[in-house]
Amino acid sequence: MAPSPAATARGILLMLLAIFLFTAMDAAAKGLIQRYSFGQVVWARFTGQVVVVALILGRGTIAALRTRYFGLHLVRSACQLGATGCFFASLSHIGLAEATALTDLNPVIITLGAALFLGERLGPRRIFGVVLAMIGAMIVIRPGFGVFTPAALLPLAAAVFYTANALLTRRLGPLETVWTPLIHAALFGAIVTSAFQPMVWQPIAGHDIPIFLLIGCLGTGAQLCLIRAFTLAEAGAVAPFAYIGILFATGWGIVLYGEWPDLATVIGALVIVAAGLYVWHRETRARRPDDRIDDPSPRTS
Repeated sequence: MAPSPAATARGILLMLLAIFLFTAMDAAAKGLIQRYSFGQVVWARFTGQVVVVALILGRGTIAALRTRYFGLHLVRSACQLGATGCFFASLSHIGLAEATALTDLNPVIITLGAALFLGERLGPRRIFGVVLAMIGAMIVIRPGFGVFTPAALLPLAAAVFYTANALLTRRLGPLETVWTPLIHAALFGAIVTSAFQPMVWQPIAGHDIPIFLLIGCLGTGAQLCLIRAFTLAEAGAVAPFAYIGILFATGWGIVLYGEWPDLATVIGALVIVAAGLYVWHRETRARRPDDRIDDPSPRTS
């Protein structure tokens, strides 16, 4: 049964809140990465989520960890760590708006990945959306025009990791509660990044401790809002609103870091958004179950 208009409206509001929280986390991370290694900031993001989820679930944390699909959770968690690590690493080299625009390629890449790995149909309209999104990415990074740097590849790598994460989330979605993938990904990220902390750790200044704590809280809150949004409303109704993240990221970049995107970045971002909206419009109109993407979130970090 289709969700009611009221449920859809709540889903849209939760999606907007989730994207706001994600971009706020990214903005806070960018400030910390100017003073600490990105590995230390990634560690704070996942360790903070472990603590927050454990506080919410209490004794239910152990139960949430139980699963018959440990292998899938392991690969999914590695992809989420890769996505977050690549995105955070890019923030010390390029602006928030550029990094967010390039990472927002992932909804279109999900369409391609679903066809390649899940056997979904890849028709000419889907191919058009993928090609259009890649053109937008080339406009943003402008290879051959003296503005391209290898760091621009990091958000593209993050988009690929996000895609793999989303496809695995889709596979696990009907099989697990929402808390199981949430705690598995957080715990995996915390354990892996903790192993590297002796090599990258820098003493944390007192005034930065609240920001480190904030990153974990923002990431957890964003994930919960995102999951709830797709529970209340159909994916096709809420997914397009995720692209407001480019506007949020641009605003954070201007206000906090004085980063004004240039004209090429704005044009490229608009092309990427147009490609994504076109793809989701086609997915919404396609009523056959195998033509739809069940977890189209542009952000799962």
